[in-house]
Amino acid sequence: MRALGRFLLVMPRALDADLMHEQRMSLSEYSVLRHLSETPGRLMRMSELAAACDMSLSGMTRLAAKLESLGYLKRIRCEEDARGANAVLTDDGLARLREAWPTHLDSVRRHIFDHLGELDLKKLAAAFSAMATD
Repeated sequence: MRALGRFLLVMPRALDADLMHEQRMSLSEYSVLRHLSETPGRLMRMSELAAACDMSLSGMTRLAAKLESLGYLKRIRCEEDARGANAVLTDDGLARLREAWPTHLDSVRRHIFDHLGELDLKKLAAAFSAMATD
């Protein structure tokens, strides 16, 4: 169990370090762009995006401001609830994500999948999904 605890601490740092070194992008920034790219209209409520990225709303607001200043997303008023805001992935943001994606994929392969050998990856993915929804 210590190995799992160590993995949970070390892995995000390793993935972040690779993205920072190769792309000058944090794992948190990558995660925001990825989540937005996977939603209809490339749009999410800021609160939902914060939850999806496991961040506080204030932390997401700061990160969104940075990504907005880079032209990677826009924040717009939520039509359903004027108190809320939506984050929208821009074309530049999608292009930046596509640029960073190979680096992230290589990092995940090197740090994780290369060590899994003959494990049944479908079962492993199902187990991770089950754990993430508990």
